[in-house]
Parts: sequence; structure tokens; C-alpha cells
Amino acid sequence: MQRKAYVPGAAALLAALLTACTGGSGSGDAAPDSKAGDSTASAPAAQPGRYRSLSDACAAVRHDTLDALLPGIRQTPDQEQRDRAYQGDAVPTYNNDRRSACRWKAESGSATDHLSVDFERVVSYDNTVSDDDRADQVYAGKAKAANIPDASATSGAPGGSGTADAGGTPSGSASSSSSPPPSRSVTPSSSASAPSGSASPSTATPSGPPADLQPRTLDDLGDEAFLDDRLGTTQQRTVTVVFRTSNVIVTIEYDEQPATTTTVPDSKDMQDKARKLAQQLDGSLG
Repeated sequence: MQRKAYVPGAAALLAALLTACTGGSGSGDAAPDSKAGDSTASAPAAQPGRYRSLSDACAAVRHDTLDALLPGIRQTPDQEQRDRAYQGDAVPTYNNDRRSACRWKAESGSATDHLSVDFERVVSYDNTVSDDDRADQVYAGKAKAANIPDASATSGAPGGSGTADAGGTPSGSASSSSSPPPSRSVTPSSSASAPSGSASPSTATPSGPPADLQPRTLDDLGDEAFLDDRLGTTQQRTVTVVFRTSNVIVTIEYDEQPATTTTVPDSKDMQDKARKLAQQLDGSLG
């Protein structure tokens, strides 16, 4: 009987073809993405603030403005002393690009006036928080420390409890959020009856300041702002204006101590002067 010839090569070829088909059955599936197991790509860094440097606070206030706030400067007979008073005293800071502050003082026959101006450039060290947002938090902390009514409603900072640790506050500044605010009692003021623009202190009356002169937020200054007005037990009145423009916070503190305790510095007059200075500084920031 004739046997069929066995061809080993053909069997091997068949086995190879079967193996190739079996191995290729999964090759049509999409290869796993090497990034599939990764979390989402890292978010872009938050935007830096508009301001990268600060102006010199001692050079930021015009002489005519200083004359209005500190009338004792004009009354200084010695020209050299008058020029020195205009220059002010710079507050030492660790970084002039982060903080610049200056103080002025002048005595007149009726009162002693003090003015301080503080520029703070806030920088966020959190890549997910912009400089503006961090400055908003710092501002909110200052407003909260001053017990400004409705301040939290005007601030965009979540929680409104920002701590003023970005750059700190000049030593001795009454605007520092870390210092407890002095008590605000209803104190005599004649600002309700004083004519607009009057610069002379008036005799104390039993009535307190009208509602439009109470501590409050301001809607015509910077991105957000507030004004505080307090009268001490010695009839020393202190008006503070704080405003934020982008990542810069400006604090103006203006106080007057009358020569006698029978007179009270005019609230409206002092507030008007402080707000006018704030508008000038806001415009100079650009």
C-alpha cells in the first residue's frame, strides 16, 4: 500500500502561521496610554500681581497736601526745619520692594498732627493663589481687625479671614491686624454741624458723629477700601484709610491731638483730608 509522504516543513509552516495568528489576536487593541495612570496635568501658576516694585513713601505726598494735613509745617519759622519736616521719617523695612512707609509730625499752636503712609506689595508663595487674591485676604484681615461693618461682604477673599503675614506691618503701626483694635466708643463730635472743609477743632458736644462719618467701607477708592475713625480719651482723633489696588495695600493713618482736652478735632474735616490723600496715592500707583 502506498503511504502518503510526510512533509515536516509543511507542518512547521502551519504551526508558525497558527502561532502568528494567535499572538496577533490582541495586537489590534489600543496600546495603554503611558499618561493614563497620571493625575491631571499640573495647573498653571496663578497670575502675579500688577506691581513688581513700590514707590518711596516719603516722596509720595505732595508738599501742598502735607500743608493741609499738617498745618504746623507752614508755621515752622526756620526753613531748614521746614524742609526736614516735609521729608518725613522713613520707616525701616527689610525689603523696599515689598514695603515702603514714612511718617510726618508737625506741631501748631492748637494741635499736634501725625501722618503715616504705608505701601505694602503682597506676594503669594502659593502657586494656586494669585498675588491679587492673597492681597485681598490680607486686606480682609485688616478690615476684620478694625471691625468695619459689612467689610466681609465687599471682599472677594474666601472666608474673609486673611492674616496679614505677607510682608508684615511696620513696627508701631496702628493698622497692624495683629494688634487688637482700641475700643470705639460713642464720643463727642461736632462734625454734624461743622461747615464742609472746616479745619478748626470745635468744642465737644454730647452727640456722636453722624452715620455718614462712622467707620465704613468706601466704594470710590482702589479695588476695595475702608475708613476708620476713632476718638481717644484725650480727644486725640485718628482717621485711618486702607485701600487695595491689585496686589498693593495702602494704609494712611492721620491723627490729631488738640492742645486742650476741651476741644475735639473735626471728624469730617480729617476724613476729607485723609480721603483726598488716598485718592492722590491711588492715582499715583498707575
